[in-house]
Amino acid sequence: MSPEDLLEHHDSARLWPVEPGNSGLQDVPAAYQRALAVRALRMARGEQPRGYKVGFTNRGIWQRYNVFAPIWGTIWNTSLSFCEGEGDVALADTCQPRIEPEVVFCMRATPPQKASLDDLFACVDWVATGFEIVQSHQAGWKFAAPDAVADGGLHARLLVGPRMAAAGLAKDAQAFGLALAGAGVTLSCNGKPMDRGTGANVLGDPLQALLYFLQELRACPGAVDLQPGDVITTGTWTDAWPVAPGEQWVAAFDAPLAGPKVTFA
Repeated sequence: MSPEDLLEHHDSARLWPVEPGNSGLQDVPAAYQRALAVRALRMARGEQPRGYKVGFTNRGIWQRYNVFAPIWGTIWNTSLSFCEGEGDVALADTCQPRIEPEVVFCMRATPPQKASLDDLFACVDWVATGFEIVQSHQAGWKFAAPDAVADGGLHARLLVGPRMAAAGLAKDAQAFGLALAGAGVTLSCNGKPMDRGTGANVLGDPLQALLYFLQELRACPGAVDLQPGDVITTGTWTDAWPVAPGEQWVAAFDAPLAGPKVTFA
Protein backbone atom coordinates (compact mmCIF):
# COMPACT_ATOMS: atom_id res chain seq x y z
CA MET A 1 0.00 0.00 0.00
CA SER A 2 1.25 3.47 -0.90
CA PRO A 3 1.57 6.29 1.65
CA GLU A 4 -1.49 7.87 0.07
CA ASP A 5 -3.45 4.62 0.49
CA LEU A 6 -2.39 4.33 4.11
CA LEU A 7 -3.46 7.88 4.88
CA GLU A 8 -6.81 7.46 3.12
CA HIS A 9 -7.63 4.35 5.14
CA HIS A 10 -6.54 6.12 8.31
CA ASP A 11 -8.82 9.08 7.60
CA SER A 12 -11.81 6.95 6.65
CA ALA A 13 -11.29 4.36 9.43
CA ARG A 14 -11.58 1.57 6.85
CA LEU A 15 -9.88 -1.79 7.00
CA TRP A 16 -7.02 -2.41 4.60
CA PRO A 17 -8.06 -4.54 1.58
CA VAL A 18 -5.17 -6.97 2.13
CA GLU A 19 -4.42 -10.00 4.28
CA PRO A 20 -1.85 -9.76 7.11
CA GLY A 21 1.64 -9.78 5.68
CA ASN A 22 0.44 -8.97 2.14
CA SER A 23 0.67 -5.19 2.27
CA GLY A 24 3.75 -5.12 0.06
CA LEU A 25 6.04 -4.29 3.00
CA GLN A 26 8.80 -6.85 3.16
CA ASP A 27 10.48 -5.81 6.39
CA VAL A 28 10.32 -3.41 9.32
CA PRO A 29 12.94 -0.92 8.02
CA ALA A 30 10.93 -0.49 4.80
CA ALA A 31 7.77 -0.04 6.87
CA TYR A 32 9.36 2.82 8.83
CA GLN A 33 10.19 4.57 5.57
CA ARG A 34 6.56 4.18 4.49
CA ALA A 35 5.41 5.54 7.87
CA LEU A 36 7.74 8.53 7.52
CA ALA A 37 6.24 9.21 4.10
CA VAL A 38 2.76 9.24 5.67
CA ARG A 39 4.10 11.57 8.37
CA ALA A 40 5.27 13.96 5.64
CA LEU A 41 1.82 13.89 4.02
CA ARG A 42 0.13 14.69 7.32
CA MET A 43 2.52 17.56 8.00
CA ALA A 44 1.94 18.92 4.50
CA ARG A 45 -1.76 19.25 5.24
CA GLY A 46 -1.12 21.09 8.50
CA GLU A 47 -0.91 18.44 11.22
CA GLN A 48 1.87 18.90 13.76
CA PRO A 49 3.95 16.13 15.38
CA ARG A 50 3.84 16.25 19.18
CA GLY A 51 6.07 13.29 20.00
CA TYR A 52 6.09 9.52 19.71
CA LYS A 53 4.31 6.39 20.86
CA VAL A 54 6.28 3.27 21.67
CA GLY A 55 4.38 0.01 21.37
CA PHE A 56 4.95 -3.67 22.11
CA THR A 57 7.32 -2.96 24.97
CA ASN A 58 5.22 -5.42 27.02
CA ARG A 59 6.74 -8.81 26.23
CA GLY A 60 3.70 -10.51 27.74
CA ILE A 61 1.57 -9.65 24.71
CA TRP A 62 4.07 -10.43 21.95
CA GLN A 63 2.78 -13.94 21.29
CA ARG A 64 -0.84 -12.77 21.21
CA TYR A 65 -0.21 -10.18 18.49
CA ASN A 66 2.64 -11.92 16.64
CA VAL A 67 4.97 -8.94 17.10
CA PHE A 68 8.19 -9.74 18.92
CA ALA A 69 9.96 -6.40 19.32
CA PRO A 70 8.91 -2.83 20.20
CA ILE A 71 7.75 -0.47 17.47
CA TRP A 72 7.13 3.28 17.38
CA GLY A 73 5.01 5.89 15.61
CA THR A 74 4.16 9.60 15.67
CA ILE A 75 1.79 11.38 18.07
CA TRP A 76 -0.06 14.35 16.57
CA ASN A 77 -1.67 17.57 17.75
CA THR A 78 -4.89 16.02 16.42
CA SER A 79 -4.49 12.86 18.54
CA LEU A 80 -3.13 14.28 21.82
CA SER A 81 -5.22 15.62 24.73
CA PHE A 82 -4.74 16.28 28.45
CA CYS A 83 -6.83 15.99 31.60
CA GLU A 84 -6.27 16.47 35.32
CA GLY A 85 -8.06 13.25 36.24
CA GLU A 86 -11.13 12.80 34.06
CA GLY A 87 -11.31 13.22 30.31
CA ASP A 88 -13.46 12.51 27.29
CA VAL A 89 -12.22 10.91 24.09
CA ALA A 90 -14.18 10.60 20.83
CA LEU A 91 -13.82 7.29 19.03
CA ALA A 92 -15.09 8.65 15.70
CA ASP A 93 -12.70 7.92 12.83
CA THR A 94 -10.89 5.18 14.73
CA CYS A 95 -10.74 1.57 13.53
CA GLN A 96 -11.22 -1.29 16.02
CA PRO A 97 -10.06 0.88 18.95
CA ARG A 98 -8.51 -0.57 22.10
CA ILE A 99 -7.30 1.01 25.34
CA GLU A 100 -3.89 0.78 27.00
CA PRO A 101 -2.84 2.24 30.38
CA GLU A 102 0.66 3.67 30.11
CA VAL A 103 3.25 6.03 31.57
CA VAL A 104 3.99 9.13 29.51
CA PHE A 105 7.12 11.30 29.52
CA CYS A 106 7.72 14.83 28.28
CA MET A 107 11.23 15.86 27.29
CA ARG A 108 12.91 18.92 28.75
CA ALA A 109 15.88 18.62 26.40
CA THR A 110 17.23 16.49 23.57
CA PRO A 111 19.29 13.65 25.11
CA PRO A 112 22.99 13.59 24.29
CA GLN A 113 24.39 11.07 21.84
CA LYS A 114 24.99 7.66 23.44
CA ALA A 115 22.84 8.77 26.37
CA SER A 116 22.94 6.71 29.55
CA LEU A 117 19.90 6.18 31.75
CA ASP A 118 21.15 8.99 33.98
CA ASP A 119 21.53 11.30 30.96
CA LEU A 120 18.03 10.40 29.82
CA PHE A 121 16.49 10.93 33.25
CA ALA A 122 18.07 14.40 33.38
CA CYS A 123 16.32 15.26 30.10
CA VAL A 124 12.81 14.24 31.26
CA ASP A 125 10.66 17.17 32.31
CA TRP A 126 7.55 15.45 33.63
CA VAL A 127 6.00 12.02 33.95
CA ALA A 128 2.28 11.21 33.79
CA THR A 129 -0.12 8.33 33.53
CA GLY A 130 -2.31 8.13 30.48
CA PHE A 131 -4.44 6.11 28.11
CA GLU A 132 -3.29 5.38 24.60
CA ILE A 133 -6.11 4.41 22.26
CA VAL A 134 -4.64 2.10 19.67
CA GLN A 135 -6.22 0.89 16.47
CA SER A 136 -5.63 -1.58 13.65
CA HIS A 137 -6.74 -1.29 10.06
CA GLN A 138 -6.47 -5.06 9.57
CA ALA A 139 -9.41 -7.28 10.47
CA GLY A 140 -9.40 -8.90 13.88
CA TRP A 141 -6.14 -7.26 14.91
CA LYS A 142 -4.21 -9.77 12.81
CA PHE A 143 -1.08 -8.27 11.29
CA ALA A 144 2.63 -8.68 10.71
CA ALA A 145 5.14 -6.37 12.37
CA PRO A 146 5.77 -4.29 9.21
CA ASP A 147 2.02 -3.75 8.86
CA ALA A 148 1.81 -2.42 12.44
CA VAL A 149 4.69 -0.01 11.82
CA ALA A 150 3.21 1.31 8.57
CA ASP A 151 -0.19 1.62 10.28
CA GLY A 152 1.12 4.56 12.31
CA GLY A 153 2.49 2.26 14.99
CA LEU A 154 -1.22 1.53 15.68
CA HIS A 155 -1.63 4.96 17.32
CA ALA A 156 -5.07 6.60 17.35
CA ARG A 157 -5.38 8.84 20.45
CA LEU A 158 -3.44 9.70 23.61
CA LEU A 159 -5.08 11.09 26.74
CA VAL A 160 -2.47 12.28 29.25
CA GLY A 161 -3.55 12.36 32.88
CA PRO A 162 -2.08 14.05 35.98
CA ARG A 163 1.52 15.15 35.51
CA MET A 164 4.35 15.42 38.04
CA ALA A 165 7.93 16.60 37.77
CA ALA A 166 10.25 13.67 37.12
CA ALA A 167 12.67 14.99 39.73
CA GLY A 168 9.82 14.98 42.25
CA LEU A 169 9.34 11.24 41.85
CA ALA A 170 12.97 10.18 42.33
CA LYS A 171 16.43 11.67 42.71
CA ASP A 172 18.20 9.63 40.03
CA ALA A 173 17.58 7.25 37.16
CA GLN A 174 17.98 4.09 39.25
CA ALA A 175 15.44 5.18 41.86
CA PHE A 176 13.12 6.46 39.14
CA GLY A 177 13.18 3.17 37.28
CA LEU A 178 12.64 1.15 40.45
CA ALA A 179 9.68 3.32 41.48
CA LEU A 180 7.99 2.83 38.11
CA ALA A 181 8.87 -0.87 37.84
CA GLY A 182 7.37 -1.56 41.25
CA ALA A 183 4.12 0.30 40.61
CA GLY A 184 0.99 -1.51 39.51
CA VAL A 185 -2.24 -0.61 37.75
CA THR A 186 -5.75 -2.02 37.77
CA LEU A 187 -7.74 -1.33 34.61
CA SER A 188 -11.52 -1.20 35.01
CA CYS A 189 -14.48 -0.67 32.68
CA ASN A 190 -17.77 0.67 34.07
CA GLY A 191 -16.63 -0.33 37.55
CA LYS A 192 -15.60 -3.88 36.60
CA PRO A 193 -11.89 -4.80 36.94
CA MET A 194 -10.60 -6.02 33.58
CA ASP A 195 -6.83 -6.43 33.92
CA ARG A 196 -3.83 -5.85 36.19
CA GLY A 197 -0.25 -4.96 35.23
CA THR A 198 2.97 -3.44 36.49
CA GLY A 199 5.62 -1.06 35.24
CA ALA A 200 8.09 -3.94 35.17
CA ASN A 201 6.11 -5.34 32.21
CA VAL A 202 7.47 -2.51 30.03
CA LEU A 203 11.01 -3.69 29.18
CA GLY A 204 11.78 -3.70 32.90
CA ASP A 205 10.52 -0.16 33.49
CA PRO A 206 9.31 2.78 31.34
CA LEU A 207 12.64 4.62 31.48
CA GLN A 208 14.35 1.55 30.01
CA ALA A 209 11.66 1.55 27.31
CA LEU A 210 12.39 5.21 26.57
CA LEU A 211 16.11 4.49 26.21
CA TYR A 212 15.43 1.56 23.87
CA PHE A 213 13.17 3.76 21.76
CA LEU A 214 15.72 6.57 21.59
CA GLN A 215 18.34 4.19 20.23
CA GLU A 216 15.91 2.78 17.65
CA LEU A 217 14.75 6.24 16.60
CA ARG A 218 18.30 7.41 16.00
CA ALA A 219 19.07 4.29 13.97
CA CYS A 220 16.15 4.95 11.59
CA PRO A 221 17.15 6.91 8.44
CA GLY A 222 15.14 10.11 8.12
CA ALA A 223 13.55 9.98 11.59
CA VAL A 224 13.45 13.20 13.62
CA ASP A 225 15.32 13.12 16.94
CA LEU A 226 13.60 13.83 20.26
CA GLN A 227 12.98 17.53 20.83
CA PRO A 228 12.19 19.60 23.95
CA GLY A 229 8.47 19.37 24.58
CA ASP A 230 8.04 16.01 22.86
CA VAL A 231 5.58 13.65 24.55
CA ILE A 232 6.43 9.93 24.53
CA THR A 233 4.12 7.17 25.69
CA THR A 234 6.09 4.07 26.57
CA GLY A 235 3.82 1.04 26.19
CA THR A 236 0.93 -0.69 27.86
CA TRP A 237 1.14 -2.22 31.33
CA THR A 238 -1.74 -4.61 30.52
CA ASP A 239 -3.22 -6.17 27.42
CA ALA A 240 -5.07 -3.85 25.02
CA TRP A 241 -8.85 -3.98 25.53
CA PRO A 242 -11.61 -3.15 23.00
CA VAL A 243 -13.57 0.01 23.80
CA ALA A 244 -16.89 1.45 22.67
CA PRO A 245 -18.80 4.73 22.98
CA GLY A 246 -20.55 5.18 26.34
CA GLU A 247 -17.98 3.21 28.33
CA GLN A 248 -16.01 4.68 31.22
CA TRP A 249 -12.56 3.29 31.90
CA VAL A 250 -10.37 3.90 34.96
CA ALA A 251 -6.68 3.13 35.46
CA ALA A 252 -5.97 2.91 39.20
CA PHE A 253 -2.19 3.24 39.42
CA ASP A 254 -0.32 2.68 42.68
CA ALA A 255 0.84 5.79 44.54
CA PRO A 256 2.49 8.16 43.91
CA LEU A 257 1.09 7.83 40.37
CA ALA A 258 -2.46 9.06 39.88
CA GLY A 259 -4.43 7.31 37.17
CA PRO A 260 -6.82 8.92 34.72
CA LYS A 261 -10.49 8.24 34.03
CA VAL A 262 -11.88 8.40 30.50
CA THR A 263 -15.37 8.37 29.04
CA PHE A 264 -15.73 7.44 25.39
CA ALA A 265 -18.07 9.22 23.00
